[in-house]
Amino acid sequence: MKSSLKLALGLTSAIAASTAVSSAAHAEDLTLCWAAWDPANALVELSKDFTKETGIGMKFEFVPWTNYADRFLNELNSHGKLCDLIIGDSQWIGGAAENGHYVKLNDFFDKEKISMDDFVPATVVGYSEWPKNTPNYWALPAMGDVVGWTYRKDWFSKPELQKEFKEKYGWDLGPPATFDQLKQIAEFFQKRQVDGKTVYGASIYTERGSEGITMGAMDVLYSYGFQYENPKKPYEMEGFVNSPDAVKGLEFYKALYDCCTPPGASNSYMGEGVDAFKSGQVAMHMNFAFTWPGLQKDENVGGDKIGYFVNPKGPGGAQFAQLGGQGISVVSYSDKQESALKYIKWFANKDVQAKWWSLGGYSCLNAVVKDPKFPASQPYAQTFLDSMAIVKDFWAEPSYAPLLQASQKRFHDYVVAGQGSAKDALDGLVKDWTQVFQDDGKM
Repeated sequence: MKSSLKLALGLTSAIAASTAVSSAAHAEDLTLCWAAWDPANALVELSKDFTKETGIGMKFEFVPWTNYADRFLNELNSHGKLCDLIIGDSQWIGGAAENGHYVKLNDFFDKEKISMDDFVPATVVGYSEWPKNTPNYWALPAMGDVVGWTYRKDWFSKPELQKEFKEKYGWDLGPPATFDQLKQIAEFFQKRQVDGKTVYGASIYTERGSEGITMGAMDVLYSYGFQYENPKKPYEMEGFVNSPDAVKGLEFYKALYDCCTPPGASNSYMGEGVDAFKSGQVAMHMNFAFTWPGLQKDENVGGDKIGYFVNPKGPGGAQFAQLGGQGISVVSYSDKQESALKYIKWFANKDVQAKWWSLGGYSCLNAVVKDPKFPASQPYAQTFLDSMAIVKDFWAEPSYAPLLQASQKRFHDYVVAGQGSAKDALDGLVKDWTQVFQDDGKM
């Protein structure tokens, strides 16, 4: 999930950047819509093979993340014909399915012998299914992503720091296995002098305007015991969203923010986190896995200086991570659905998926990620694989925007602004979400 709430609500507009693979437009050119980021550049390169094989030209409409949801949700809601294919956020799947924006792919998958069993299960549920956990498919898993952590392996390996840390905490300084250990490391590095520079413990998500603090807080709350609803009674949230364990999780997130983040971290999300890590400010960095290839290549903090670890365990041993990523869908308003489906079939091919990973995309195909050579293919490959095995996701309901707006406000007011208690925030969230579902006629 990487979107912007205010954009999803249609409060801004954007001018998209577009590019094309084919040199000359013709009747069968397809336009693929996505966010403007490094994986999109990799997809442009990958798609040249599709044009060579089929003669179908590819054009791309890429919009910055800050305008991504606004631009393309408006396009879908207006039944526009700009996008033949769209790589839509995981949270859009419910609304896109119920409002008829996406072509249902079941018959096509059956005809082309494309099996969802061939993809990482969490990505099928997260990117393709609506209703969830039913065999109704509206997208092919396209870009796996998950919140994980990078750390300064070069700092962690300094003998003098290892010695001091062991004496203070009684365990060897290394990637944390639990959130308590993560906080100890963050406290240890907070305002410490490393290589002649003052550094800080951790960069975490606190951004208010779109979805940042929700993604960060949930990344902790899941492992503390938070549940969205009663597993036996959908939309019953009292005692699950605001359970005692969930309260402890939100208290931990605030404590981590208060003790161990760098100055000016009150509105930080993906870009700010990357900047904090690349500039040498922080020992640890929460962010989606899509950032890892670029960080690995960075001359200042990459290579042997960077390490990766899976989101830690909570106090009871539970371990989950916030799902990101997207699926690729055929837009129902396109006049070129047949050609768009050819692209879906091509993209599902094992060799194409293997090249997608090699170019910097994150394949969701089991044949790629379960290949014995995969863990050694990149320094972060095993961490990505382990992280995708423990994912949970935010509501994918058609009304996800107001659901997200509520959590953004409640979490930011408590964690960053210091208003009320964690229990107050989660009790308020239950009320907010209950109202949304009542308005939808689901309660």
